[in-house]
Amino acid sequence: MKKILLTLVAIFTLSQVNAQTSIFNSLLQKHVTKSGVVDYKSLKNDEAKLDSYLSYLEKITPASSWSENKQRAFWINAYNAYTIKIILENYPLKSITDIKQDGKTAWKIPFAKVGGKTYTLDDIEHTILRKNLFDSRVHVGVNCASGSCPKLGNVAFTEQNVDATLEKLMKEFINDTTRNKISANKVQISSIFDWFKVDFTKKGSVIEYLNKYSTTKISPKAKVSYLKYDWTLNEK
Repeated sequence: MKKILLTLVAIFTLSQVNAQTSIFNSLLQKHVTKSGVVDYKSLKNDEAKLDSYLSYLEKITPASSWSENKQRAFWINAYNAYTIKIILENYPLKSITDIKQDGKTAWKIPFAKVGGKTYTLDDIEHTILRKNLFDSRVHVGVNCASGSCPKLGNVAFTEQNVDATLEKLMKEFINDTTRNKISANKVQISSIFDWFKVDFTKKGSVIEYLNKYSTTKISPKAKVSYLKYDWTLNEK
């Protein structure tokens, strides 16, 4: 009987996760373009739907029995949903860097509630995702609502799609000439590859990492420099 009850609870939790993720997915589909540009003005009118998703996040704690892909998808969605929320709470604004509370930036404000605990965006990105669920591609999953960020995907992450979606987003990001300028002997790349170099060089050099995704073959001796970051809001 105990096993049956545990199975029923697991099935109910899974259906709840899928249902709530569908709500977030519908918001992304409606208000985010394929190129990752966000219509915050129209999203503001749908804020109640976003709040219902955040209310769900407040109540659920990812189980250790979940696969890493399921946990990773959950936390990336949480990061992006709370980033959108803090933008809407301060909208209109020119940049997420304009948000300050008690001297803290948007990434260091404790406001993201998950499973009865309160996190900062930095907690989710650097401790949970980069440390506990490491995947270098997470940098194209979480979105900082800015022009130079890898684009915000207009689909929510799920256990089933997270691997393929991160792979697709990384390839698109590296080959996006507005965010990275790549030639055989010279690369001018996003500062993300500088700030988080340790994540991209665990199995080789930055150039080796880029070559996994770049449509242009880069010489191992290519000159590497980093582009100035555009923190302008990624809005329509």
